[in-house]
Amino acid sequence: METRSVFRNLSPIDHRYYDANPSAFSELADYLSEDAAVRYGTRVEAALLRRHLDQRGLLTDALAATVDGLESVVSSDDVYEEERITRHNVRALVRVIKRQLPPQAASLVHVGATSVDVLDTANALRYRDAVRRVILPRLLRLERLLIGLAADHAATLQVGRTHGQHGVPITFGFAIAEYVSRLGKSIEEIARRSLETRGKLAGAVGAYNSLSLLVRDPLAFEASTLETLGLVPSDHSTQMVEPEYLLRLLLELNVAFGIIANLADDLRNLQRTEIDEVRELFTSDQVGSSTMPQKRNPWNSEHVKSLWKAFAPRVTTFFMDQISEHQRDLTNSASGRFVVDYFAGLLAALERMNTVVETLHVDEARMRDNLRMTGDLVLAEAAYTLLATTGRADAHEELRTATIEAQESGSALATVLRARAELWSDLAAALSRVGADPDRFFEDPGSYTGRAAERARALADEYADRMNQVEEGLKR
Repeated sequence: METRSVFRNLSPIDHRYYDANPSAFSELADYLSEDAAVRYGTRVEAALLRRHLDQRGLLTDALAATVDGLESVVSSDDVYEEERITRHNVRALVRVIKRQLPPQAASLVHVGATSVDVLDTANALRYRDAVRRVILPRLLRLERLLIGLAADHAATLQVGRTHGQHGVPITFGFAIAEYVSRLGKSIEEIARRSLETRGKLAGAVGAYNSLSLLVRDPLAFEASTLETLGLVPSDHSTQMVEPEYLLRLLLELNVAFGIIANLADDLRNLQRTEIDEVRELFTSDQVGSSTMPQKRNPWNSEHVKSLWKAFAPRVTTFFMDQISEHQRDLTNSASGRFVVDYFAGLLAALERMNTVVETLHVDEARMRDNLRMTGDLVLAEAAYTLLATTGRADAHEELRTATIEAQESGSALATVLRARAELWSDLAAALSRVGADPDRFFEDPGSYTGRAAERARALADEYADRMNQVEEGLKR
């Protein structure tokens, strides 16, 4: 066989991203490559043939062994060679399978089925298996890394930011707990949706025309055959399985992809020179710039965001593949093949994101310094809230003007507030009522973190348990 350099491939998935993730991509290829497509298609044809033979009392032990071994002897090379003649992929597969069987069994291959019975059922199997055996384990690994980060830094002070501006104090663990919660729910939904892919053996228009000539109860025949493959039939079939089963799985994968991209973006921004609160691993031999030797770029986080930009828009095509004219047209034939690319892009992003989070350096001292940067202005919300409880109807406006004065004069907010004797008296009384020392409250912005640490720990514990349940489900 001719050896072909991967660098002759056109898609970056097949050279750049494969070369960066050979082990992960090899795992995915077990389910989504063309070899896998032929193997899974053969599995469906073998299940159908076995059922026909069994119903007719023809399934001897020797013949059963031959049928069960079809996956190992039917090769994609042979199928593609045959397709050059037939110009029809499933008929080519059927011809190659028939060659491995005695005439009486060969005559029953594919009988009662149409091409998309085989293709949609095979796709339901391989997409399910790819999600549960390749994608979900990596999502779970990322979730567990985030859970650990949230728990470890539940009390690590950090300034909260809205619109890129300092808001009020939080903790880094609380910031990470956002992603623990969002990604955890998406993982659960993906696991659920992965078990809802459906197959069909309902024939050319889905009405069991052909099977009705062969068996008394074609729906029961379909259900029992698909059961041997671990599937249930589509509630209604045309020539195709209802597309929404796969569509909903793909959409939830894209939800997870978006969450991961959001995390990557946050971590990338926290690596800005002027923020510098976290750092992804940058090896001693790594180069950040071809001309600026000092650069240590957050390149993995950037790649995750960039991969999301490339692949998230493909949901448009997933939606377009919902539409098929009458009982079937062929307008999803080409576009449907690129679902595999989407899986590869998501996998590449997951591999990088796991690396980022696993090796992330958190600079707690820098986080404290950044929190102090705004001084006690980050406590303006606290002062306004407490003043509002004293009956001051203009509390927000009073604090707003006080913050402007503090910023313009370079004074501490507490200094400006103390100069307003009546206001300070009301504020001091309100602080005392909640157990805070008025003279010390504004000296420690880190004391105003609400339930951030508590929520970070609670969410870490909750999602650790929930992910254990998902993991147990993957073993079944």
